[in-house]
Amino acid sequence: MKHHCVSALFLSSLCFFTVAQGQTQHSVHLDTHWYPGTATWYGEAEGDGSTGGACGYGNLVDVKPLKARVGAVGPVLYKKGEGCGECYKVKCLDHTICSKRAVTVIITDECPGCPSDRTHFDLSGAAFGHMAVKGENGQLRNKGEIPVVYRRTTCVYTGKNIAFQVNEGSTPYWLSLLVEFEDGDGDISSMHIQEAGSSEWLQMKHLWGANWCIIAGPLKGPFSVRLSTSTGRGLTAKDVIPSNWSPKSTYTSRLNFSP
Repeated sequence: MKHHCVSALFLSSLCFFTVAQGQTQHSVHLDTHWYPGTATWYGEAEGDGSTGGACGYGNLVDVKPLKARVGAVGPVLYKKGEGCGECYKVKCLDHTICSKRAVTVIITDECPGCPSDRTHFDLSGAAFGHMAVKGENGQLRNKGEIPVVYRRTTCVYTGKNIAFQVNEGSTPYWLSLLVEFEDGDGDISSMHIQEAGSSEWLQMKHLWGANWCIIAGPLKGPFSVRLSTSTGRGLTAKDVIPSNWSPKSTYTSRLNFSP
């Protein structure tokens, strides 16, 4: 797994200000076909896997609904962070020790040492063991790397609405956001914000992992946030971030994508 610890000054140098231009997006469906891959596990045998992770979800990976359902992936699925938040079903192929059920995992981390020429999952110990028949969790983990099949699936966070975390180091001139609990596609392909009293949507830049940012200013809240996903689905949370926002705070909207 991989961790990021970088200064706000460095992050701001990666971010730039642009004004959103008119852009047409065509909605497509998730590819839910099964594909071959491999899987390993990391962390404690019955553990939740990552403590934080390269996507930037922090302590969210330690609590439900992400708890014990997280996974790290190689570059094929991590996609330089654009795969963060996507959900997959992963199924073991060794029928002598594995059940027929698939485990559902959420991409929260990067696996830098994973192969780049094939799809590989590095799962939490709990998620990996969940693929075994009852009582054989330990034996399955002892096998190390195993062949699997996987497919994309919709993310479902029952009882949760989309939330926006204002990242540490944010100011009225450099604003960075992380999206949490996104039903449906789970990923973000573009993000825009709208200031109070403005009709203009300002485009945010993908920073790292699941984090986005904008340099402008001074930015004046409350902010509305517009999201687009990899399949072209869109959602707008009106005035979700208040005028008195503060860094390291999370603001929950009143809506979510339908799974």
